[in-house]
Amino acid sequence: MEYKILVAEDDKSLNQGICLALRKEEFSFIAAYTLAEAKEACRTEQPDMILLDVNFPDGNGFDFLRSLRRFSDVPVLMITANDMETDEVTGLTLGADDYIAKPFSLMALRARVEAIRRRMTRPSAHIYGENGYRFDFERLEFFADGQEIILSAPEQKLLRLFVTHPGQTLPREMLIRRVWTDSTEYIDENALSVTVSRLRKKLKSGDKSCPITTVYGIGYVWK
Repeated sequence: MEYKILVAEDDKSLNQGICLALRKEEFSFIAAYTLAEAKEACRTEQPDMILLDVNFPDGNGFDFLRSLRRFSDVPVLMITANDMETDEVTGLTLGADDYIAKPFSLMALRARVEAIRRRMTRPSAHIYGENGYRFDFERLEFFADGQEIILSAPEQKLLRLFVTHPGQTLPREMLIRRVWTDSTEYIDENALSVTVSRLRKKLKSGDKSCPITTVYGIGYVWK
């Protein structure tokens, strides 16, 4: 089945270079050089992944990502400016799945694209089973070393975000927005801290420590 990748990058040479570098038999590419073209491509082509630059002649990629996340969970790899940590944090906070900073090697880009694709197209993406854990997000069954654990709805959402983004630092703002999707205006950051604390306690088993690690000043990572 054809896998569509929308490359939204206003530099035509880089856009074409990315398409050439990622070329595989099962991939097809849609090139967008403006945000207007990217929006139209999302509407008509329904891409399976988006590579999204930050700066465009008709706007910025962050605004596009913010509006996209209101109706779509399509994986997005942000292409950020060199040494701009704020760009990286902003993209992740708004719901990007990963980022790569310019200038980047095409080999690194290929690796990130393949990692996102594997994660999102896994046949049993609703099931996680590693290191003594087994989580079935479809049946809502959760086990740690064979012992069933009971999770609240926010804990389930939070856990799923962690296990589907292993090794990736997830900013607090993004977690709040994705877990409490209908009430972010009324959620205090302390609610996230409390939920993470409860989830950690439930996931501890014997001498095993919980894989949720705090990244101070930013958020959390599942290691």
